Amino acid sequence: MAPARGALSPTFPDASPAERALADRFMAGTVDGRRGRAFEAFARTGLPHRRLEGWRWTDFRAALATLAPVTATGHGQALPVADGAVTLRFSGEEIFLPDSLPDGLILHTKADAPALAGAEEAPMAALAAALAGRGTGPDTVILEVCGRVAEPVHIVCEGGGAEVNFARIAVIVRPGGALDLVESHLGGAGLSSVLIEIDVAASGQLRRTLSQRGDAHEAQAITALVHLDEGASYIQTALAFGARVARIETRLVHRGTGSAAVLNGVYLCAGGQHVDFTSHVRHGAPACTTRQVTKGAVLKGGRGVFQGKFLVPRDIGQHTDADMQHQALLLEQGAEVFAKPELEIYADDVECAHGNTSGALDPDMLFYLRQRGIPLTEARAMLTQAFIAEALAAAGGGTHEALSAAASRFLSGVSL
Repeated sequence: MAPARGALSPTFPDASPAERALADRFMAGTVDGRRGRAFEAFARTGLPHRRLEGWRWTDFRAALATLAPVTATGHGQALPVADGAVTLRFSGEEIFLPDSLPDGLILHTKADAPALAGAEEAPMAALAAALAGRGTGPDTVILEVCGRVAEPVHIVCEGGGAEVNFARIAVIVRPGGALDLVESHLGGAGLSSVLIEIDVAASGQLRRTLSQRGDAHEAQAITALVHLDEGASYIQTALAFGARVARIETRLVHRGTGSAAVLNGVYLCAGGQHVDFTSHVRHGAPACTTRQVTKGAVLKGGRGVFQGKFLVPRDIGQHTDADMQHQALLLEQGAEVFAKPELEIYADDVECAHGNTSGALDPDMLFYLRQRGIPLTEARAMLTQAFIAEALAAAGGGTHEALSAAASRFLSGVSL
């Protein structure tokens, strides 16, 4: 059994009201050892804050003075996906699962929480592991991909106006399997934390596409823990509009020779919106490939954050081929962008590079479009749309046009 509540208090020496409320939720249900260890991992840090190096620009503790329901039940519609998509919906304490599944896909549910490896490195993932399923639903939903699944799987997370919305989903791609995974994270809760655990076996393929939205009263964390075996392929495309504080975190491990990963993302932040794209990639096998392109556009009062790290260990990381690029546009005075790209390389036979730029739109290009009768707002939207297009090109599940259209609506509606 996990420690009694009194034993938890030392890990919260100066607990905030929100942290006390989370501890109350944890202790209100049955506490097993695995769930207890996950909560203890979270409690060592508490809600992440600016005194932690990896969270200095994304302060969940300051953003969450207390846990409270929100008036909005969600923001916009879920992404439209290809016909025949399988939908799983997580809303507050309710989980809605599909009645039927396509060939090659098996769905399991677990009433007890599996152990979470590396919980100390991802506190919001640990929180989701500790508190997911405390209502009427299962603790973990597992999708097992046993072949090439023709229809995409669509995960919709919408809080329904609740205080919290936690979800834990595992996706296991068996050797040679393939799946398009689409996620719509629509907010609608004071605090949302979703944990996606992805394991792609030899020669398996997973293409993950996600969209995130929230408002200025919400905090959202979306954490993916990804493991790739020999020859596996993983392609991720994310479009985020932010919330009071929002973090999309991907922690990926290459553990088989020749695995390949693409991690692309776009953040579009209006005033009062905050998006943090954080990634950590460990090249734990020879001859692995990683490509990462993150682009952002931020208006006055918005904040974009990019933190990316490639770790290449000695010996096992030989022949790594990795490239990381972050580019941002500050569209107005008062926009903020913080970036921290890192390469930590110990192997001596690799090709690794990274780049980071931020600036304004090219005034010559704006002048060119204005000379052809295009209004200023439309011209700026056109240039910004072209700027971010590269990072959305690999979106799957029939969502590419929807993502591009959502970005276009945002850019066309801004007052520049």
